[in-house]
Amino acid sequence: MSEPGTPAETEAVAGMSGPDGPLLRLFRDRRVAFLFVGAINTAIGFAWFVLFSFLFRRGWPDADWTVFAVIVCAQITSTLSAFVFYRRLVFRVRGHLWLDFFRFQLVYLGTFVLNLVVVPPLKIWLGWHEIVAQFLFTFVIAVVSWFGHSRFSFHRKQEDTP
Repeated sequence: MSEPGTPAETEAVAGMSGPDGPLLRLFRDRRVAFLFVGAINTAIGFAWFVLFSFLFRRGWPDADWTVFAVIVCAQITSTLSAFVFYRRLVFRVRGHLWLDFFRFQLVYLGTFVLNLVVVPPLKIWLGWHEIVAQFLFTFVIAVVSWFGHSRFSFHRKQEDTP
């Protein structure tokens, strides 16, 4: 929390700082708002995975390659929505849109590559259902993204904060 006399908008949470977003009316603590949106983003990302899994299974029921397509499609849709939610609901940062987006995507690039390396072998070689494999891997994504965003995404130097 910010100290008395210090504007709340300069307080950094998870490396992000900026004016309060609308969720700060509901949650007085940015950390709680950040975790709340993170939980929603995790659920939405998993829902995208399930949706794309269902769609690809209907089109190509016996094709192993579809797990790769499902991961790619879910990655694109979930990171786009996550970026918008963090940027609009928790931190009302201005400027640096493309830089923030690039840095945000870099954090998820690592989990994306890990996802492509871990989940398909669990499905193809070990016979796991891809939704179960992805569900378990979602916890890895959540931990890695927390640390990535806490030290990188939307980070502003004190003098850059509007």
